[in-house]
Amino acid sequence: MNETYFTIVNPAAGGGRCGKLAARALDRLRAAGLQLEVRETRAAGEATALTRAAYAEGYRKFIAVGGDGTSYEIVNGIFPQASTEGRASLGFLPLGTGNSFLRDFVGRGMDLAEFGIHAILERHKRSCDVIRLDHSRGSIFYINTLNMGFAADVATLTNRHLKFLGEPGYLVGVLVSLVRLRRRPFPLHADGERDERRCTFVAFSNSKFTGGKMMIAPQASIDSGTIEYVHWGTIGRLELVLNLPTLFTGAHIRHRMASRRTASRIEFDLGNPVDVVVDGEVLTIEAKSLEVLPGALDVMV
Repeated sequence: MNETYFTIVNPAAGGGRCGKLAARALDRLRAAGLQLEVRETRAAGEATALTRAAYAEGYRKFIAVGGDGTSYEIVNGIFPQASTEGRASLGFLPLGTGNSFLRDFVGRGMDLAEFGIHAILERHKRSCDVIRLDHSRGSIFYINTLNMGFAADVATLTNRHLKFLGEPGYLVGVLVSLVRLRRRPFPLHADGERDERRCTFVAFSNSKFTGGKMMIAPQASIDSGTIEYVHWGTIGRLELVLNLPTLFTGAHIRHRMASRRTASRIEFDLGNPVDVVVDGEVLTIEAKSLEVLPGALDVMV
């Protein structure tokens, strides 16, 4: 096994912030004695292809330098091979926009990038579940969250039209999506139990945060062996506006229209492709099922 850290930098992450800050952060890792093989990406999907090739060459230690989308692509380069060909580990230098995954582990007021560097240097590792999403065209793997409904509508609008604004763009996306608010069902079976309730949004989470600081699944844990399934019913626009702050504290799950449960398998009956956001990446797919790969990845946190 190659002990060098295969490091993928997305210089465009964080509106170009990553490209400006990555070199200094990587120099700190090298100064501490880490051997790095660094590659930069220039297009969507490139990090997945680079990771897949590196894994085939014997690399098992990876570092994502960017945002949630960068780590998402690396995870999809590691899997499905790592399920049968050898365990891998993933560290994070969170220099992107949202950086949702690391927020589960970082205390209030702590700097995310400093936390990421410290975790890598101290060789802190924790087993992390990986969720496999099977859809009509193949499979996707994720470690953060899958969202449908309002959260996906916001992310779709933001990523496709407002990403250049950074974090303020996300807030604009929230306001526009409120005006357009759609409430519809996403029919599914959760461990065999049918659920076809109309909703404002549904989330299928492995960790707590999405969209940066929104704590959509406050009871999620990366090593529970289950999917945290959060459903928020047909709340009206005004009530949603009044309750928006609770999405950032996790208190929304106490709302009378909200529910949560855990499941080891979700089977969808959507019938058509829908917009989803998976670990910060916006896709239009016809989801078929979700299944947990318990403790399949080591994360440096």
